[in-house]
Amino acid sequence: MHAYGVRDVEKLLRLPRATIRSLVQAGFVQPARGPRNAWLFSFQDLIVLRTAQALAATNLPPGRLARSLKALRNRLPASMPLSGLSILAEGGRVVVREGSQRWRADSGQYLLAFEPGPQDGTLSVIDKPTRPGTDWLARAQELEEGDADAAIAAYARALQAEPALLDAHLNRGRLLHDTGRLRQAERAYRDGLKACGDTALLHYNLGVLLEDMARRREPVLAYEAALRRSPDFADCHYNLALLYQILQRPRDAIRHMAHYRRLSAGKE
Repeated sequence: MHAYGVRDVEKLLRLPRATIRSLVQAGFVQPARGPRNAWLFSFQDLIVLRTAQALAATNLPPGRLARSLKALRNRLPASMPLSGLSILAEGGRVVVREGSQRWRADSGQYLLAFEPGPQDGTLSVIDKPTRPGTDWLARAQELEEGDADAAIAAYARALQAEPALLDAHLNRGRLLHDTGRLRQAERAYRDGLKACGDTALLHYNLGVLLEDMARRREPVLAYEAALRRSPDFADCHYNLALLYQILQRPRDAIRHMAHYRRLSAGKE
């Protein structure tokens, strides 16, 4: 059953929308589509999203992490088991503890249990930062709902410790944008591109910002840059289609709208 919208995921998991989008685009989950083409997530999707975000800070090889999480999605129960779940990185693998049992996420192979399992009805995901800056990142995410200025400052502290921390650049830019500090938001995204390289989400968010700043031609460059990095970025195709329509480039508008519809249909 798909019962959770993006707002629910943001609230329940304390994940920024940019992080949710990046995890979906990376293929960790494939949410269903609801009214107005909105994403709808299942219980299993929530667990995989939370696990992917937490384990991304470990030293697991990216390829192994991706394979393990995709396999995990198919092995999770439809709801929280009474015995509880615990998911962690262990010996270079993603391991699930369910009650007194332990099994590998990638293969389903059961392992010998040497430690107590999770408490009844609870979920635990490895959550200890292993890189400089992640403490400040976690603190900033907690502050977002109640104190945007404090969250922005905490993201800045995270970037002082770890300049290439992508989520900090994305979230800081979004908060600056949301609070009307558009020029500072632009600088935040451009600094992120310098620190993190050619990242689709940074280009996309910059494009959205530049549109709000009424700079009609510059967003086109940002969206096109995002698509060079991520050709199946559906929302980017949609925004480009609307922009090209405004710029009186109907062929380009039709082309990108066709891409958007094809990609959206493929996720239904």
